[in-house]
Amino acid sequence: MPDRSSRSVWSDSLIAEVSVRLPLFDDLSPDTIERLSAQGFGRGLLTASLRARLRKAEFLDLGHLAQSSPVSIARTRKFGPVRVERVRSFIFDELARWLPQARVMHTSEATRERRLDRLREMPAGRLPLDGHQITALRFGEASCADIAACSRLTLLRTGIVSSGDVDQVVATLTHLARGADPLTPRSSGKVRAAPAGGAEAGAARRAALLAEQDREWEDAAPTNTRRRG
Repeated sequence: MPDRSSRSVWSDSLIAEVSVRLPLFDDLSPDTIERLSAQGFGRGLLTASLRARLRKAEFLDLGHLAQSSPVSIARTRKFGPVRVERVRSFIFDELARWLPQARVMHTSEATRERRLDRLREMPAGRLPLDGHQITALRFGEASCADIAACSRLTLLRTGIVSSGDVDQVVATLTHLARGADPLTPRSSGKVRAAPAGGAEAGAARRAALLAEQDREWEDAAPTNTRRRG
């Protein structure tokens, strides 16, 4: 069942509900994700206390955040839509520093349009509605994108579908609109088998290192340029 936060988008289209359940960014290359991850939380993302909350919620770094959904990030204590958007904007700016095409490819609007393009290739019959409902809604010749463009409230007002029906439609649209998951990033070093318990120890050391890096950057930043939450 969709989260309460995504179901509360009444005046917008179903694609808005879908988008908050998909990653902040899609179509990122494995190397780009690896580069984001290598930065930890970067320099100047929100405040040290908010970064600590992200770590407590088990978000590891910028690469992890870029592949996480707005809904999942918003579950972090003290986070909501405004701070989630700040996270997205921060990562967007980082991407734009290395990728000239990022300011065109990875805007919210461009990401939304790519997801709609995927849905345009699929008939409405792919959705969990029976034939009578699709006919009554006049979606017999429609694509999944046509239904995604409708709002939840508009569909419910027809009396043809229930809230539960729309929840299932949103869940299916989310699955269909999702981009391909990135492959494992290339690595220039040799991969060695980790001993038992090594992964946990490595993760703990990495978290400690990134926390120390954040503290160093926070201390080094001029007081009047530090970002506030």
